[in-house]
Amino acid sequence: MRRIDFVFFDAGGGHRAAATALQLAIQQSGQPWDVRLMNLQEVLDRMDIFRQITRIRMQDVYNLLLRKGWTLGSEYMVPPMHLIIRLFHSKMRRMLTEYWKKDPPDLLVSVVPNFNRVLLESYRRAKPNGPMVTILTDIADYPPDFWIERQDQFFICGSDRAVQQAREAGHPSSKIFQVSGMILHPKFYQPVEFDRSALGLDPNRPTGLVLFGGYGSAKMRVIARRIAEAKANVQLIFICGKNAKLKQQLTAMSLPYPHYIEGFTSEIPRYMAAADFFIGKPGPGSISEALQMKLPVIVERNAWTLPQERYNADWVLEKDVGVVLKDFDNIGEVIRDLPLARLRENAAKIHNRAVFEIPNILEKLLP
Repeated sequence: MRRIDFVFFDAGGGHRAAATALQLAIQQSGQPWDVRLMNLQEVLDRMDIFRQITRIRMQDVYNLLLRKGWTLGSEYMVPPMHLIIRLFHSKMRRMLTEYWKKDPPDLLVSVVPNFNRVLLESYRRAKPNGPMVTILTDIADYPPDFWIERQDQFFICGSDRAVQQAREAGHPSSKIFQVSGMILHPKFYQPVEFDRSALGLDPNRPTGLVLFGGYGSAKMRVIARRIAEAKANVQLIFICGKNAKLKQQLTAMSLPYPHYIEGFTSEIPRYMAAADFFIGKPGPGSISEALQMKLPVIVERNAWTLPQERYNADWVLEKDVGVVLKDFDNIGEVIRDLPLARLRENAAKIHNRAVFEIPNILEKLLP
């Protein structure tokens, strides 16, 4: 049985989600492959280069910044991070080579950025000429040396822009595969209905879903307040994730419009099915999930936006599937004037089947 290793880490939720979604899609396709998920953080935990400097694990540093909203000027953190990775490159390569030599896969698949050079070099020391493919889980790269390295490997890209960037980095077309979007969990393709009345909402009133990742965001309170002040004819569903304090704060607000507040849930498709539009951050996963459920998106793009996510906002405008704001201070007025019918029509034109397309590509790459 041929084996595939998916490399992920938990810096943000999108990398693990992509790996597990692909693993499930492969299982459902009936391919006789042994798919193993490899958490890069756990393999390198003994020498976590960021913990040696900050005393906090690499992925926990990143997740802390996201939860606290400490992302202003985050583009300036990328060069020092790359410098640290280069300084510890040899040691990481030795550790990863030891790992691969125990049981090298037939195909190495990376869904992480920044570490693809050391992944390829260590894998090739254990399995010379073994094929490696990087699947970009961002709509576009943030060059240099973020997703697309100048080395002998394959790439799977979910946008025209990412394909162009791979070519600009010198990779031939034979090494680049384009799919129709970002990787989504297969459950987003299953029929789902959800009655707003079950949430105590008006079945006929325009409904927005407010979602800022697994830990929510203080911006959700700003959105709730600004929409109340604008007296917009809408109702909102707030998904707070694991942020119990945020849920309490929203519950304590005296909002003049119908609303429903939820904590952590695995039923995002059901809540999206109850909504007409999406409000959140310009993450590739949340944007793609919303569009798969035919929801126009309202996102912000400013100095606090992660550099690798800034093109996502440009992409939303290019596709005319939403609105991009500098901040959410005027969200109430924006919603009152939202061309919902046109945006929903454009959102329905996005046909993303990436999670089902990628296994066919991997079959071509397996020796």
